[in-house]
This record gives sequence, C-alpha cells and structure tokens, in this order.
Amino acid sequence: MEEQIQELSNGELVVGPPKSDAGVRTVAIPPAILPEIEAHLASFVGVEADAMLFSNINGAPLRRATFYTVWSRAMKRVGITGLRFHDLRHTGNTLAAMTGASTKELMSRMGQSSPRAALIYQHATQARDEAIANGLSTLIEAQRPGSHTTTASRTDQDWSIAEGASLKQPARARHQSFSMRP
Repeated sequence: MEEQIQELSNGELVVGPPKSDAGVRTVAIPPAILPEIEAHLASFVGVEADAMLFSNINGAPLRRATFYTVWSRAMKRVGITGLRFHDLRHTGNTLAAMTGASTKELMSRMGQSSPRAALIYQHATQARDEAIANGLSTLIEAQRPGSHTTTASRTDQDWSIAEGASLKQPARARHQSFSMRP
C-alpha cells in the first residue's frame, strides 16, 4: 500500500500517502484467497500501472455514498444485518491475532505505528487460552528429567506456581505461592 484516496466531507477526492509511515507497507496475502483476488484483478482492474483496485464502472474512484449503497444492497441480498464494511478489517485483524501473531507483527500488517490498535485485536479467547496452556505444558514436560514428551496436557492435575521456583524444582512452602485448578 503506497497511496490512498480520501473523500473529504465536502466531496473532494484527495490522493495521497497513508495516514502514517507505518501505513506504507507490503502485506502477504493468504494463499487460500489468491484465486478470488486474481479473478477480481482480471475482471475489474485495468492493466495500467496506476489502475485502481476498486473503482466505479468508468474506472473512476468510488464515491463513499455509492459504495455504501452497493454494500447495503449486497448485505440485504445475503441476509446479513448490521455488518459495516470496516468490520471486515476488524475480523481480518482478529483472525491474524488468533494465528499467534505478536503485537509487533500485527502492527506491521495493519499499518499501525502504535501498539494500542493492535492490542484491540488480541482478544483473549478460550481456544487460545487452551493453546497457551498446552504450550506451557509442553515446556514443563520438556524440563522433566527423562522426559521425551513433545506434547502434553495436564488438565487433570493441580499445579502450584511459586515465586522463585524453577521448572525443575517443586514449589517450597517457604515461598509465597498460589494454586491453579483447571
């Protein structure tokens, strides 16, 4: 992404760079959606180097009102209510976060210069929490003497975590500790 078109409140279209330096970026596209993107490019985008990815039927920039009219019609046709176009950005960024992307990786992908926006998409989900717990269990199992386990799940046991205890040493009563039960 190198430039954008913004429609000002007075209707004027302004071509310029993204809002911040972080907005100038190259984003990897998931291979699973490449066929749809290639079909869009072949059907709707001109061959000129400066052709717009999304334009009206004459190749001119889409006006906000025109786009939202078409969007609303399409959503109504498929029976979806309350989905705004910008919600797709939120969904995509949430899915990217669910892959385990770090805050810095999300910032780069989204074109954000501060972690604040990226953190919005790193929702704590039960599935992710379980994946983290399983990852921690794998690390713990790997530290046990004689263990050749590569994956582990210890949801049936109580774990004690103590301040100052290592993975190889059990928690001692003299340490401040707490127990977590699954």
